[in-house]
Amino acid sequence: MTSPDSMTVFDRALVRRRRDRAVAEFTDHAFLFEEIADRLADRLEDVIRPFPLALDVGCHDGAMGRILQGRKGIERLVACDLSPEFARAAVAPGNPAITAAVAADEEFLPFAPGSFDLAVSNLSLHWVNDLPGALVQIRQALKPDGFFCASMLGGQTLAELRRCLYEAEMEVSGGVSPRVSPFAEIKDAGGLLQRAGFALPVVDSDVITVTYSDAFALMRELRGMGETNAVLARRKVPATRAMLFDAARRYADLYAEPDGRIPVTFEVLYLAGWSPHESQQQPLKPGSGQIPLGDALKGGGIH
Repeated sequence: MTSPDSMTVFDRALVRRRRDRAVAEFTDHAFLFEEIADRLADRLEDVIRPFPLALDVGCHDGAMGRILQGRKGIERLVACDLSPEFARAAVAPGNPAITAAVAADEEFLPFAPGSFDLAVSNLSLHWVNDLPGALVQIRQALKPDGFFCASMLGGQTLAELRRCLYEAEMEVSGGVSPRVSPFAEIKDAGGLLQRAGFALPVVDSDVITVTYSDAFALMRELRGMGETNAVLARRKVPATRAMLFDAARRYADLYAEPDGRIPVTFEVLYLAGWSPHESQQQPLKPGSGQIPLGDALKGGGIH
């Protein structure tokens, strides 16, 4: 299913290959996924109800499942990932929290409508081309009054690297191409949930700053995460040595801290919403208020 206003921004086959490649050493680079999975699970604790059957969309190596084990009344957890290698890793011995895992594209989920009490997604949906369509499919996979919560990278992510690569490529090549993937803005996320049919949508964000020894250490980390650039419009030839060294120099000159390490920004958006059900709180219809607006303003600070 593809929504009418979706765009093809990412090379999904390349995203899958890079995730497959990252599996072997992913645990050495998975700190961000584990940290955000923990924060997402803490937010889920605010919802006072059990979720016997849960779905993890974009599971990577199963970090979300490990953290949710024994929590929120989850009896069975089904995981899926675009990468077949990650799907296999998620159900490897030592991760008994996950009942089953399948290789599945977030844009074409293979689950029957009304299957799950809960759907979670940890740092995966920012690679989806048809995000509105993917959210619709997640909502349809939920039972009525089922809950969805997710994290995804937001627009401030890698702002420093983006600037330095842009300036270096302009200087060295006289032109630019996308070197860092685009990310969603928080102002758009709530509207996406509403358009996908979720009730009571909530969106907020965190900004996490991590430091690295230099820009090359950051680039190695992104490769180890499987998070390197997969924009279709990128230049298909590798960045030149001269451009990369110039970008690293600019990064250090512009951003290095007193100890010489460079800061890196990750903005994380958190999305939550419910599959509609008649028992949920409903907004009042326009004109149905019982107190005239003029009376409500008389006692306040607006005159």
